[in-house]
Amino acid sequence: MRINPEQQAEIDSLRAEPRPSLRPSVAALEEILYQPLPVLDHGFVRVIDYMGDDAAVVQAARVSYGKGTKRVSEDRGLINYLIRHWHTTPFEMCEIKYHVKLPIFVARQWIRHRTANVNEYSARYSILDREFYIPEPEQLAVQSAQNRQGRGNVLAPDEARRVQDLLRADAEQVYGHYEDMLNEREDGSVIDPERDGLARELARMDLTLNFYTQWYWKTDLHNLMHFLNLRADAHAQFEIRAYADVMLDTLKRWVPITFDAFMNYRANGAQLSAAGLDVVRRMLAGETVEQAGSGLSAREWRELMATLGRD
Repeated sequence: MRINPEQQAEIDSLRAEPRPSLRPSVAALEEILYQPLPVLDHGFVRVIDYMGDDAAVVQAARVSYGKGTKRVSEDRGLINYLIRHWHTTPFEMCEIKYHVKLPIFVARQWIRHRTANVNEYSARYSILDREFYIPEPEQLAVQSAQNRQGRGNVLAPDEARRVQDLLRADAEQVYGHYEDMLNEREDGSVIDPERDGLARELARMDLTLNFYTQWYWKTDLHNLMHFLNLRADAHAQFEIRAYADVMLDTLKRWVPITFDAFMNYRANGAQLSAAGLDVVRRMLAGETVEQAGSGLSAREWRELMATLGRD
């Protein structure tokens, strides 16, 4: 279950009562406001609220030198300039709030981005759902030999099924123990009226990291783009990248001009070091450059050659 009946009732109620406002709104984002966008097997992302749009970025930038709004073409040029030259403050004028349901281990990666306001579901107060993440077979891989925090080749089908069975059996077992320690079922009913249950804040420690938690996550546009630049990248762990990919679509709906600039100059762009730029200049001048005489480490050289499409 990606969303419970109470949450669905709240969504239906909110979407059934449009509210007129003098504030700017974005039609493409309003289309999906409050609605759960599926991620992984039980997760979702929902846009709960937002403030500002592309025009708000332009307005904030131009107020610093006293000029009013311009044509859309000029707005696009200004936003491109701001992102190209790392002028971040105007993007901090826009904010967005998400409701996210995600596995606990993904949440622990996510929370490393200390640039947002977060309020997480409390397992001290409530009972967690019997919902846990089981990777698809194509996501079960061996440890990478080159990357200490990445994956290598995909497991053989029989081994992948064995791992899935282990994960599922372990999760089911620990949830059964969780309910037993609480002396309370997922629906709130008591298991054995003759004994006391363990406090929820203690019972939760038995759950595995693939169980789902939920939180509200509010951030500004600048820090959202920083998050997406790291987590929608091909090198990010698949599970958090799945969330970032969905959030990329919300960014495109919300601020399409900023999205285009972000994709051009950040997500699909590249930044060179002084030594790397020197190598490119030497190559353009017709010089044959090798890693040994480039001033770059072997890893830096590989990364530069990959960026230039020469790997």
